[in-house]
Amino acid sequence: MLPPTMPTSTAVVPPSTAHDTGPYTSVLRTLGILWRRELARFLRNRARLVMGLAAPMLFLFVLGGGMGSAGGDLGHYQAFLLPGMLLMIVQGPAIAVGTAIMWDRQSGFLRQMLVAPVRRGALLAGVCLGGATTGALYTLPVLALAGLCGVPYHPRLLMVLCESTLLAFALTALGAAAAVYVQRPESLQAVSGLVMAPAVMLSGAFFPVGSLPPWLGATVLVNPLT
Repeated sequence: MLPPTMPTSTAVVPPSTAHDTGPYTSVLRTLGILWRRELARFLRNRARLVMGLAAPMLFLFVLGGGMGSAGGDLGHYQAFLLPGMLLMIVQGPAIAVGTAIMWDRQSGFLRQMLVAPVRRGALLAGVCLGGATTGALYTLPVLALAGLCGVPYHPRLLMVLCESTLLAFALTALGAAAAVYVQRPESLQAVSGLVMAPAVMLSGAFFPVGSLPPWLGATVLVNPLT
């Protein structure tokens, strides 16, 4: 028994956690944790960052510079190529997130996330937000070099950054959806390359889509990257 002078204890929720039991708080916490996880994975893998920038930079300055040196209408080819390189560069986070989901499945971490008392939609949204953020970080160095490609620095480049972020979010969602059906990381990379390469080629990234044969017109119209 408690001493008479001691008040009876009652369960009091601390003020800092009194409002942490709502569903929206749980969703926001889940989004934040998975977003930080994807961002930490991106920042720790510097080799992935370099490799993700290598191919677009080669296309932009080697191919674009070589075509531009031919003169004529190709003199501004680098400026034409810049949006296409932004399109290419946001594919990396999508494929990487899909591969990471597969490794999480093999290690058992995905199972632990699925049995957690959170909504599965929040899990998927957190992963996709992380992929969108890393995609935006990929585009920053390319946009910083826009002046070298003959593209003037303009506030509208911020709109380009927003569009690239939305595109990275959509591609990350597609990569996550593909990871649900493909069982091996190697197969996912092969499937992604088989799907994304024609989509980029038929999007107008390397040449105007108006110069394509008429029978490819329908393919260009239904291509979401166009």
